[in-house]
Amino acid sequence: MALDEKQKEQMAKEILEAQRTAKLITNLTDRFPDVTVDEAYDIQMKLVQERLKSGETIVGRKIGLCAKANQIMFGVNEPIYGHIFNTMVVPEGEPVSSSKLAKPVIEAEICFVLKEELKGPGVDVAKVMAATAGVLPAFEIAGNRYKEQRKKAPDGISDDSGACGVVLGGQLTPINGIDLRLIGMVLDKDGEVIATGAGAAVLGNPAQVVASLANKLAGYGMSIGKGEFIISGSLHAAFFVEGPCSYRAIFDRLGSVTVRFEK
Repeated sequence: MALDEKQKEQMAKEILEAQRTAKLITNLTDRFPDVTVDEAYDIQMKLVQERLKSGETIVGRKIGLCAKANQIMFGVNEPIYGHIFNTMVVPEGEPVSSSKLAKPVIEAEICFVLKEELKGPGVDVAKVMAATAGVLPAFEIAGNRYKEQRKKAPDGISDDSGACGVVLGGQLTPINGIDLRLIGMVLDKDGEVIATGAGAAVLGNPAQVVASLANKLAGYGMSIGKGEFIISGSLHAAFFVEGPCSYRAIFDRLGSVTVRFEK
């Protein structure tokens, strides 16, 4: 049975409250087993509108489920998307309290910064590259405001695809002459290497998922604006965070980014 507007609005309000308080709520797919991906995006967009009404602004976007294996697991054939608000950006060097987050995980990602608007449909890799001022090393701090692990894609989508926080590195690197597929990354925790990865881990090319995002947003009358950033998907399996601890991601040619968690 399709969700009506009242049900979508109620879910959006509950999710928003869970995001702000880190108090977990019953999974969307447990309440509405037949909920669709499109309905989950409708809930996400209502949540976005509520945050905008409260005075927050969109400064970036995020992309999730960039691995084909994860897409199959969650029953979709494309990445999922979310929005980054100004209140989610954490200055590098400022500690993050893990106790104030719901099931936080950490992911090292390549972040695109736009010098021109990207508006679908019809955006491809070439248009993404032409519209990009440069790329930054970044950490995404993601979470899950539901009581259970996400069971299907609508759980994640409705929860703004888990967006919690972003830490941006300080070096903006122009992408002329750089093959982003070949950018290597080493991730360490408290000085010990725990993962490695490369740009090609993001569906073969991180610029391709940015193009897919721009085309998806066009269906909601939205575009990615000049000056916005896009964290393009994790280069490795996500790690659950239990503070206190510190993470550092070193990217070939792009520099590094660090984040420190406290309890």
